[in-house]
Amino acid sequence: MFSLVNVFRVVAFLEGASYILLLFIATPIKYFADNDEYVKLLGMPHGILFMLYVVLAFILKPDFNWDSKQLKGVLLASIIPFGTFFIDRKYLKTAS
Repeated sequence: MFSLVNVFRVVAFLEGASYILLLFIATPIKYFADNDEYVKLLGMPHGILFMLYVVLAFILKPDFNWDSKQLKGVLLASIIPFGTFFIDRKYLKTAS
């Protein structure tokens, strides 16, 4: 089904995966192989997914009854590698 929670789960997964690829694949290639093509390729999609993740987190805050501390944790997870996967497992997997 196309519930907003399922959309958020997909966005969280893609955002997390793009962040990992950007940090651990594209950035080392940029600096060690002097090739910035992968950063250019992954940068824009990751930025869009990041913004979608943040917007959806605010939209879904009332549905999950997140207090300010929990929302901060959900938002902080978007800038920590593998953080969105943790949020999916902790909050989103049981909701869908």
